[in-house]
Amino acid sequence: MHRREFIRNLGIIFGGIPFWNGLLTNELSAKLPKNIRITDVKCWGVGIEANQVFMKIYTNVGVTGLGEASVHRKTGTALAACRELRDVLVGHDPTRIEFLWQGMYRWPRWRGGPVLNTAISAAEIALWDILGKLLDVPIYRLLGGAAREKIRLYVHGTGREAVRNAKSKGYTAIKTGPPLRMENGRAQFPWNVKTAADTFAEMRDEAGPDFDIATDAHTKLTPVQALEYANAIEEFRPLWLEEPINIEFNDALQWLGERTTVPLATGERHFTKFDFEDIISRHLVSFVQPDVIQAGGIAETRKICAMAEAQGIDVALHNPSSLPCTLASLHIDASTTNCVIQESKHKFVVRPSNWENDLFKGAHIRVENGFAMLPDKPGLGCEFDEAIAENHPFELANPQPLNEDGSVRDH
Repeated sequence: MHRREFIRNLGIIFGGIPFWNGLLTNELSAKLPKNIRITDVKCWGVGIEANQVFMKIYTNVGVTGLGEASVHRKTGTALAACRELRDVLVGHDPTRIEFLWQGMYRWPRWRGGPVLNTAISAAEIALWDILGKLLDVPIYRLLGGAAREKIRLYVHGTGREAVRNAKSKGYTAIKTGPPLRMENGRAQFPWNVKTAADTFAEMRDEAGPDFDIATDAHTKLTPVQALEYANAIEEFRPLWLEEPINIEFNDALQWLGERTTVPLATGERHFTKFDFEDIISRHLVSFVQPDVIQAGGIAETRKICAMAEAQGIDVALHNPSSLPCTLASLHIDASTTNCVIQESKHKFVVRPSNWENDLFKGAHIRVENGFAMLPDKPGLGCEFDEAIAENHPFELANPQPLNEDGSVRDH
């Protein structure tokens, strides 16, 4: 760009015209249609995994965006929340992502919680999908570009065989848990910390020193039980102890962290930067684990990651492992320095050859030696078949986990 042209473009910026009209190449600027508007929002509850909700945003230029709004066991309410956003979004420019996020979050008097935030997350991801398609680039290219060449993954499993299976596929990390003993679907007490620690020790023995093992308590332990477990497995170098106690108890999380050297992790059931502020500012964990489809979407998750980076805290995004959520997570991982490892399930990274594969038009993620390659398709990276979604509606599920004495246990 010549000096005279640059000065002219600065005048355009200060004159209130969008910056990309002057500073982007003519070819790129031409890909952003004038007067683009959102024309419709549609949502589906699909019977895939533990039921998942998908949102599609339509525009007057024929470009659509896909997002996900899954809240386990709250499928119907999540669908209703997503459909309510139609009246907020229709008529607006879909490229004004931050403006629309603020509107979806702040225009209603009531805000927060899993249902409202997952609806906003779905819409926000769909808006990024639209922008990426308009500019013909993957979303991570719009977030500052690649901070890494590939993304480390971990899978799930318990015991020696699970470790062997993960290593055979090239993975270098696995997550196990929760450590409670179950009989007939009920948690047994007193809990056997020795058995839980022995299982972890067997996995470490099978894995060797150059393989990471994380463990997830799923908030099923009391603070004292969590400390017992952390002390018992400390010598086996866990990557982290995830959700060691209930998510409401930040003071108890601090109490636990002061008494163990095992790295702690939490975040999959926290929403927006406001929920994460106390955890991060007090450095209560070594890993935060926001879920992009519930924390507020792509930009909000990036803000959470930046807050963590400023405190020297790493990020390991939670992922229920649908393809849209996995792809959205990978775009954040690709462009965010402190996103050090990504949750995945091998069977959902390598898509099954059935209607679930066809639902996303056969899109998949390329994995090599336990690392995901960077997404290379425009936008989010997958399309959505509405007819298949309508043919596989969700069915209500309401598990009711109990303790041995019949009292209610956290799920």
